Amino acid sequence: MNISLFITCFNDTLYPNTGKAMVKVLERLGHSVIFPFEQTCCGQMHYNTGYQEETIPLVRKFVDVFKDAEAVVAPSASCVGMVKEFYPQVAQRAQDPQLAKAVDDLLPRVFELSQFLVDELGVEDVGAYYPHRVTYHPTCHSLRMLEVGDAPLRLLRNVEGIDLVELPDAEECCGFGGTFAVKNADTSVAMMGDKIKNIKSTDAEVCTAADNSCLMHIGGGLHRQRGGVEAVHLAEILASTEEQPL
Repeated sequence: MNISLFITCFNDTLYPNTGKAMVKVLERLGHSVIFPFEQTCCGQMHYNTGYQEETIPLVRKFVDVFKDAEAVVAPSASCVGMVKEFYPQVAQRAQDPQLAKAVDDLLPRVFELSQFLVDELGVEDVGAYYPHRVTYHPTCHSLRMLEVGDAPLRLLRNVEGIDLVELPDAEECCGFGGTFAVKNADTSVAMMGDKIKNIKSTDAEVCTAADNSCLMHIGGGLHRQRGGVEAVHLAEILASTEEQPL
C-alpha cells in the first residue's frame, strides 16, 4: 500500500524522530511511505481558539494535498481527531458543497498510527524489540475523540523484551490540552503533577503515548523533577529493534 504521511506541525518542528520511526515501522511491514511536502497545519490550533473562518483555507489545503492518497496516517491522535471530527463542520461553515464532498470522501482514509496498524492492517506485532519497563498514557483525543480503544496496548504487548505496566488512573487528563495549558497554567500544572505521581509509582523507565504534545507536557514535568523517566512516542518504541535500537 502507498501510505501518505501526515506528520503534523508538532512532530515536524519538535519531534522529527517520531516521523522517521513511523516510516521505519510502515516500511518494515512492506508498505511505501509518501511525504507530500505541500502539507501544512491541519488548523486545530486556529479552530480551538475561535479562529474558525481562518481554518477554512487550511482545510482546503489539506484536502487538496491528500485527496488522491490511498491512506493518510499520522502519529498524532490530536490532529487526526481534528480532521475527522471538525473538518465536516468547517466545510459546512464555508458553505461550499464541493469542499464538503471532498472532506467526506477523504475522511475514511485518514488514520492515527495505532488504529491504522491494528484496525486497518490487522497487525499487532510489528517486529519491535524494546527491553524497558514502560507505562502507557491514553491521551484525551485518542481515548475520547478517536476511541482508539486498546490498539496501542495491543501493539505494545507484542513488543519483544518490553515490561509493560499499567498506569494508575490512566484515563485522567495530563493537563496539556493545547492552549489550555497556557490559559489555565496553575490547573494544568496540578493535573500534570497527579499524572507524574502515577507514572513514577509504576517504576517505569518510559512513559509512552500516541501524542507528542502530551508527552512534551509530561516529559517536561518529569525532567524538572528529575524523575528518571523518559517520555517516548509509541511510534519510536514500535520502530526499535534489537539490531538497531532507537
